[in-house]
Amino acid sequence: FLLVVADYFTKWIEAKPLTTITTANIQKFVWKNMVTRFGIPYAIILYNGLQFTDQKFNTFLLIILYK
Repeated sequence: FLLVVADYFTKWIEAKPLTTITTANIQKFVWKNMVTRFGIPYAIILYNGLQFTDQKFNTFLLIILYK
């Protein structure tokens, strides 16, 4: 699997190959490669994969988006 994130303003792309896509892997990637580099995002656009609709991931997003 390949996880890809693009910053809309700078057009910077981050990608990471993953052997399994889990909620924990996605959270680590978002925190390390998005939040710590670009700050808290205004919006995150996701597709409806199970790891993105998981309650843990939604709670994680609520925490970082509303700080």
